[in-house]
Amino acid sequence: MRKVLIAEDEDIIRKGLAYTIDWLSIGYIMAGEAANGEEGIEKIIELKPDVVIADIMMPKVNGIEMIRLAREKVKFESIILTSYTEFEFARQAIELQAYDYLLKPVDVEALKKIMRKLYEKIERDSQKELLYQQNNQGMNIGLLSCSESYENPYVRKTIEILKSRYADKLSLESISEEIEVSVSYLSRKFKEETGLTYLDFLNQYRIQQAIKLLDEGIYKVYQVSDRTGFTDYKHFCTVFKRYTNTSPTEFIKQKGSTT
Repeated sequence: MRKVLIAEDEDIIRKGLAYTIDWLSIGYIMAGEAANGEEGIEKIIELKPDVVIADIMMPKVNGIEMIRLAREKVKFESIILTSYTEFEFARQAIELQAYDYLLKPVDVEALKKIMRKLYEKIERDSQKELLYQQNNQGMNIGLLSCSESYENPYVRKTIEILKSRYADKLSLESISEEIEVSVSYLSRKFKEETGLTYLDFLNQYRIQQAIKLLDEGIYKVYQVSDRTGFTDYKHFCTVFKRYTNTSPTEFIKQKGSTT
């Protein structure tokens, strides 16, 4: 899940966006709120949201300045809200590289559509950053594109299932039965479109998720193994080393030496 913070001085609008939208259904959790720009800066630094939805005209510090100052400390995407249509505000939002710019009153469905697209962008950027880090450490995990980039609907559905349930016991046979297509057809089309076998894709995705968990420094290696669908610890270590050229334990040590 990605985190959202809403900075808006009008209580009705702020509370409405925070509590009437089903954020979980579009991949987000509501991390926090701010009633002015000064509070917004503090909350952004504290909560480190992935997305900040900000009104331009706020007391103490306006939304444009809030985003500019907070970005000196935290990396995040932004969506600008305003009741004003002057080009100057739009120009400033563009300079800030805001993802989008909406007029109030906010069209909730339009906002949800934007947030879904933004979620995909954040995921792609996250994978690219992960791939860059892996390449710097001599790893050989490929960048796995989001499901929307593939043409075949069965391949897209398979990848959606894989990414949402990778921690479960998940075979190509069970997926083909679920989406009502033959195993041989699905296997062939999956390899044609992704360039990988189903098992290789699944293992690479699991290892990418394992690296994220190891980076957090919260879980033991065996816990990461369980959380990413490797019920056998030794098998997890074998697969991890196959794709990263190092063991999970060595990975943690290497990370510690570079921080």
